[in-house]
Amino acid sequence: MNRTIEAANGVNIPQLGFGLYKIKDGEAFERTVEEAVRIGYRHFDTAKIYGNETALGRVIQKSGIPREEFFITSKAWTTDLGYHATRKAFEQSCRRLNVTYLDMYLIHFAGPYYVEAWKAIEELYVEGKIKVIGVANFEIQHLEHLMKNSRISPMVNQIETHPEFPQRELHDYMVRNRIQHEAWGPLGQGSKVLLEHPELAAIALRHRKSVAQVILRWHLERGIIVIPKSSNPQRIKENSEIFDFELDEEEMERIRRLDTGKRYSVSPTGFMVNPIYVKLMKLFIRR
Repeated sequence: MNRTIEAANGVNIPQLGFGLYKIKDGEAFERTVEEAVRIGYRHFDTAKIYGNETALGRVIQKSGIPREEFFITSKAWTTDLGYHATRKAFEQSCRRLNVTYLDMYLIHFAGPYYVEAWKAIEELYVEGKIKVIGVANFEIQHLEHLMKNSRISPMVNQIETHPEFPQRELHDYMVRNRIQHEAWGPLGQGSKVLLEHPELAAIALRHRKSVAQVILRWHLERGIIVIPKSSNPQRIKENSEIFDFELDEEEMERIRRLDTGKRYSVSPTGFMVNPIYVKLMKLFIRR
């Protein structure tokens, strides 16, 4: 679980992380994260909108493990985009997490004023308050616009990725521009169709692994950072046991052919250009 991916600035990012989307604050959350820490996870991905930053900070503090051994990611939500609003949102996240810096901070979506938000993130990076800066749910046009209007290019883009939606064009673009690919929903958000696919089941049987482990290994072979999530202790452990086997070229090709172009979430481009959404965001965003 010590395998890392190097960001463009030389910072090492644990390739296997633990996603916290939809895992709510409370006793169940604490048990889940405590189990993940016990198994060996150190990379945790949260966001303001998840509502569990405070709980994550509490578990990390209770663990007794030094802060520097953790890699903590959070994100600025779309209502906090803009220079001053983003700086404020970052400081609020740090207070909730009870930390003085973040290992990674992302713009959650390419909402209005994301260029202004990026300028604030660049400054926080220069000030040493963020080690790796990046974005989430950005398409090629968003990345190009941001890079044309920034001093520092994004180092990571966290996007929906799984065998049915491998994001090949965007992945290749990011490789060319030294932007690390991080996959959310790496298991297709638990899609039964995907997790019971006969091609994947055959590969899993050959390696004496589960289909989920094969999918996660497929991501690793592509050089992608993965942040699977689960509240089930058995699956939390299973998802970590993906470093003792490899997929060969023929198996990678078989999985490549599973691409159907199917998203399990809304297209970020379609969501962000929806005129009702844009109007509402402009009412609430404070520059």
